[in-house]
Amino acid sequence: MWNLMSLPFIQWALLGAFVLAGIHAYLGFHIVSRGVIFVDLSLAQAAALGSIVALSLGFEEASAYRYFASLLFTLIGAVFVSLARTKDERVPKEAFIGVLYGTLTAGTILLLSHRAEGAAELNHMLSGSLLTVRPNQLLKIVLLYSAVGTLHWLFRERFFTISENPRAAVQKGWRVGFWDFLFYGSFGIVVTSSVEIAGVLLVFALLVIPPVVAVLFTQRRRNRLILGWAVGFVSSLLGVLLSLKFDLPISPSIIMAMAGCLVLSAVVLTVMRYAGAHKFSGRNGEIS
Repeated sequence: MWNLMSLPFIQWALLGAFVLAGIHAYLGFHIVSRGVIFVDLSLAQAAALGSIVALSLGFEEASAYRYFASLLFTLIGAVFVSLARTKDERVPKEAFIGVLYGTLTAGTILLLSHRAEGAAELNHMLSGSLLTVRPNQLLKIVLLYSAVGTLHWLFRERFFTISENPRAAVQKGWRVGFWDFLFYGSFGIVVTSSVEIAGVLLVFALLVIPPVVAVLFTQRRRNRLILGWAVGFVSSLLGVLLSLKFDLPISPSIIMAMAGCLVLSAVVLTVMRYAGAHKFSGRNGEIS
């Protein structure tokens, strides 16, 4: 297994997983804080639908047209998601996002239903192709993610405030709708590129599981980000090793590694709480 790690395509796949984990664990912090867990799945599905529409129109798999079609559909989805923040609380935002995801998924299935390679396209859409990522492709993604990261760094106060305390943002007179669109638009740009190489499921898992594990242990922003990145990086390495050891698809293997980290974290947290309660009851002279 370890000798396989010396193969260039395995190393590029692992590096790609690390890059994805880095940007998505950060964006996932905002997604979890905003309580819109399925927005990433919806925008990832929008990117996939755009790619399938381009394919149906005759554009080749690796063409720029398919990428821009994916990006266009993702940005349209971002507009709908940003408009979902309304003063009418009767319909939760998450319900609206769920309807959007269901509609996009149905459209994708319909477009693939009469294509001979439909099953293969559906599998690629879900699982991606990390093992076939090329150095030049990875370089483009790194540059793109760096640009998005710079944008979020420059406007970090507004993005974090709107994610963590939107009422405070409104009180400061900020145009929340505009900043929401800027966030979801930049988020959609990242998701479009990520889905192309990693698939919908891995993108969703990287955005949700590391931040959820982090929030179980700490509420401090800096610590949550560091812990989320650690979970993403470790899970990516474990997933690649698991894939090589048992000859399994790489993206689902990384997802299972992250799920294992989540379960282990829940167990550790339960033990810590039990130990704390045991210690506290002992100090008060109670039977523990």
